Amino acid sequence: SELHATTHPELGDPALDQLVDSAVRENLDVQIAAARVDQFLGALRTTRSQFYPQFDYGAQASTNRSSAVGQPPLQAGTDRDYSLYNAALGASWQIDLFGRVRRQSEAAQALVYASEQGRRGVILSVVTGVATGYIGLRAFDRQLAIARATADNYAQTLKLFELRFKGGVVSEVELAQVRSQYEQALAAVPSLERQIALQENLLSILLGRNPELIPRGKSIDQLTDPGIPGALPSTLLERRPDILQAEQRLRASNAQIGVAKSLYYPTLSLTGVLGLASTSLGDFVSSDAATGSLVAGLAGPIFTFGNIEGQVSSANAAQRESVAFYRQVVLNAFRETNDALVGVQKKRE
Repeated sequence: SELHATTHPELGDPALDQLVDSAVRENLDVQIAAARVDQFLGALRTTRSQFYPQFDYGAQASTNRSSAVGQPPLQAGTDRDYSLYNAALGASWQIDLFGRVRRQSEAAQALVYASEQGRRGVILSVVTGVATGYIGLRAFDRQLAIARATADNYAQTLKLFELRFKGGVVSEVELAQVRSQYEQALAAVPSLERQIALQENLLSILLGRNPELIPRGKSIDQLTDPGIPGALPSTLLERRPDILQAEQRLRASNAQIGVAKSLYYPTLSLTGVLGLASTSLGDFVSSDAATGSLVAGLAGPIFTFGNIEGQVSSANAAQRESVAFYRQVVLNAFRETNDALVGVQKKRE
């Protein structure tokens, strides 16, 4: 229902509905926003992969020649040339003891939500632009019809005054005034035709097309005036995409503080390798060629000379910036909503 309300302004014109549907599908800004969401989804998947062990494999075959006078020296009669075959399966896992990966995942998830709200905001802007542009186009069409009718009326009036001037009823000054009004009425027609062409070009870009003629539906007088209640609860502002996007960015900033603080603590990692190594291809798959290792590693900072402190300070500052930006977005939302409600009321009056 929300998608329908977003993509179908209730103006009662099927032609406008078709234009809006086409814009939501083909508008390039919408496609860019959708691709941005996919980018953040990919980053989230990459981040979450750190919760699980990472497996890899490798294989190598080489031909080698040893130095006869190297260290240790080769015994007399030893063949200096030999081949070496290696194959191994490896696994590594960094245990998230102090929540670094968890906080990274939280930040990435918030950015996904923020990008999705950004996409919704773009759709709202596109739908608004198409509806506003279409109404403006139909208004220009109506003005053009009036201008042409006015020019026809002045043309008839001019003929009448020319006859009256020939009959000596009116002066040349009066005839010139009527001719001037006729010329002004004629000049209004190409000016409005130019504005209509510009409006069609604007709508074509919103539709993701080259400039072309825009199909018309109902006239400006036949469009339905959508009803807007006089008083709206402020909680409705929580549905605005810009507010939701700023809120999710604030959550991401909070999570980044946890990521930075986790650098103070050690990391524990487990690494295992299981493979085969042999100087003879015939012995490569035998049990004697098996190799393996299992390593547990613990690493942590001692002296970083402000490296970690700087990252924590930067994350805290980014969080304060996000808080201020969120508050600014909310204030702007109140202003825009109030402006819109007052504008609707006064324009109706």
